[in-house]
This record gives sequence, C-alpha cells and structure tokens, in this order.
Amino acid sequence: MRIDIDNNNEMQKQKLYLKAGAILKYFLGTSDKIETLVMCRSNEVDLVTTDQDLYEALGSIKDYDNFNQRKLVKFLEVVEIGSLKRVKGKERTILSHERVEELRKIALKKED
Repeated sequence: MRIDIDNNNEMQKQKLYLKAGAILKYFLGTSDKIETLVMCRSNEVDLVTTDQDLYEALGSIKDYDNFNQRKLVKFLEVVEIGSLKRVKGKERTILSHERVEELRKIALKKED
C-alpha cells in the first residue's frame, strides 16, 4: 500500500507576534511562558517580531539588569525578524526615555 502525502493538506503553523514588552520580559527572565516559547521551539508556532520591537527591547535593558547574551543568540535563532518598513509600511522611530520606562513597567510587572 502506498500513501502519498500532499503538503497542501499540512496544518498551517500559528504565528505568534512578540511585541517589545514581551521580548524584554524574555531578556530579563520575568516570564516563564515567553522563555518556554523561545527556549523550547515549537513545531506548531512560528515566533515573529519586527526589527523595531527588538531594537526597543534591547534599548530598554539597563546596565544593572541580569542580561544573558546567550538569550539574545537563542532569540535570533528562533524568532523570525522582519523589517518594520516591509511588514507594516512604517519607518522606525527613535527610542525615547518614556518608551523605555513604559516597556520596563510591562517587563517587570508580576505575571498573574
């Protein structure tokens, strides 16, 4: 018996968009959920983000944070990063002090 497998019948992978606050949570180690998504790469979920969100997350890390560069390497390995201009048709913006504080509040907030 022969079974032909047609790739068109394959289940569509779910895409999960990571915003800057979620990326910062991963880098600071404040979210077990996001850490698991990145570290235990799933075959059913594609993680995606934009260069702007990555830029904002990295720019929000302070000198005194416990930032592990290996997490950045793993992130770059697992997450598909698209250009903000190509993905959303917008130009990148400069990271402000206010935006940094906003993102740090999100990242350092206790999970429910």
